[in-house]
Amino acid sequence: MRRVRMLPTPVNDVRLADAVRIYLATITVSNTRATYAAALEKLVADFGANTNVALLDQEPDRVSGWFTFMWGGKAPKTFNIRLTALAAACGYWREQQWLAGDPLVRLRARPAPPDTSKALSRERVAEILGSDAALRERVLWHMLYESSARAEEVLMLAVPDLDTANRCAVVTRKGGAREVIAWQTGAARLLPQMLAGRKSGPLFLTDRRAWPSVARNDIDPSTGRARLSYRRAAELFETYTERFDDGPYTLHQLRHSRLTHAAEEGASTPVLMKLSGHTSVRSLAKYARISDDGLRRYQADSDPAARRRAGR
Repeated sequence: MRRVRMLPTPVNDVRLADAVRIYLATITVSNTRATYAAALEKLVADFGANTNVALLDQEPDRVSGWFTFMWGGKAPKTFNIRLTALAAACGYWREQQWLAGDPLVRLRARPAPPDTSKALSRERVAEILGSDAALRERVLWHMLYESSARAEEVLMLAVPDLDTANRCAVVTRKGGAREVIAWQTGAARLLPQMLAGRKSGPLFLTDRRAWPSVARNDIDPSTGRARLSYRRAAELFETYTERFDDGPYTLHQLRHSRLTHAAEEGASTPVLMKLSGHTSVRSLAKYARISDDGLRRYQADSDPAARRRAGR
């Protein structure tokens, strides 16, 4: 009797929704995963969860047309970020042999002009910090601006890390170095109100009790609440700053603004490097650019005619 041989399922017979889920699970950095998910989940929604990934290869015009419709009118930076997300996913799918070609072959990254306007004006920062937002958010925003630390560094602080008398704390910088950050009066006045006597646990907490799966080090034992995540903190800041004409803003802009303002006030390069945590002047340069407002202020203050008027 002849044995019938069962043919294996084709390796490229993979649902788009599954392909996206599997690829996103390979990204360990939560911020990157969330950014890429914004583009890939839209692809699933518009092309269909059950679509075979291999079929994208056969419709490069449709894919490029869809992409251009979705993000063609956005800023070059946004366009390029979404394109990078899809290109990275397609590269992974080719490695898995779920995809043979490149459905993005019709698309090219757009040149993005250098952005010198990321720093917020002093007036806008003062408006944000002096707002009626929730206490926790105001403490976080004050600390980020006044210390110019990265949001991830501040959010990882625990209450015992704080030296409130000297308005400073030790954080783990990008790359693993342990360094001191320092804040000013704004954060110092609000911190005791937020802590309300707490002596342990993460500094910034969620509004609700933690799920059982949360690590013990990320839970405050006195309240049972978990550490506030970067993603949630960023969402709250962007939601609050949507009201501004040029908003919403990002948490990173608070750091960028402080470094720009410090440079405009004449802070030396060593001071700026200590503020930012950078180890090279080249990395610091893109943050310490003088803003348009700073340039106008410098020109007005250094105008010879203005000095003559002042001397009369």
